[in-house]
Amino acid sequence: MRRFSKIVSTTTFIAVAITGLGLASSTVHAAGIKSNIEKGKEIAFNRKKGNCLACHMIKGGKLPGNIAPPLVAMQQRFPDRAKLRAQIYDATVANPNSIMIPFGRHKVLTDEEIDLVTDFIHQL
Repeated sequence: MRRFSKIVSTTTFIAVAITGLGLASSTVHAAGIKSNIEKGKEIAFNRKKGNCLACHMIKGGKLPGNIAPPLVAMQQRFPDRAKLRAQIYDATVANPNSIMIPFGRHKVLTDEEIDLVTDFIHQL
């Protein structure tokens, strides 16, 4: 009976350890995504970089502008993340009369920074 208890105990320990590793792995993955969103937020709120707050109201932003639409419900407005990225890269492609800065075409932001800002804006 003792041997059976030891086997069950060992098996339980292994199962818990494996489950713990799975949870830790998913936590690290979620932290990586959040990290990109936080980096994107920093760029979007940075007055010397993205400066999205100059024109848009964004939750959590201080002193937002009001000459552009508020950035809310972005996944519903842009279900295709690529279209949102294209808008940030160069809004004048979709609307030649847009006053939005073509962040990519004018090299205001790098491609990586545009991806980070897109991650942040898309989750709003």
